[in-house]
Amino acid sequence: MKPMSVRIFLDTNILVYTYSVSEPEKKLKAQALVNDNETVVSTQVLQELCNIITRKFKVPFEQASLAILECSQNNQLHVNTTTTILTACKIASKYKYSFYDSMIIASALESGATILFSEDLQHGQIIEQVLTIKNPF
Repeated sequence: MKPMSVRIFLDTNILVYTYSVSEPEKKLKAQALVNDNETVVSTQVLQELCNIITRKFKVPFEQASLAILECSQNNQLHVNTTTTILTACKIASKYKYSFYDSMIIASALESGATILFSEDLQHGQIIEQVLTIKNPF
């Protein structure tokens, strides 16, 4: 059972590292984040994970499906809605992130996360006085 202290949201790149064979240090760190915390991912994160591992790493869809199932079991799932999209539009306008990065941020906010782990966003930035972006590496 995972601890219930701080709820963290994982960007797609963190989940990709949990399956990495070429970056063992990042793999261990990413796996520890999942194993040692109350973690949340969104439907978008799972979609992006599937796209990355099938296109970039040439993983067959059968194996990608297993990874998606595993991630769904090891993390709480936030389902994006119309409200998520509208919130992402506001975030994109206010913080100047791309729409898809803003969707990640909106999902993190809606899920009640206080930390968003991402390698791609601005480390240390606080969104809406609630969510802190951190690069775990």
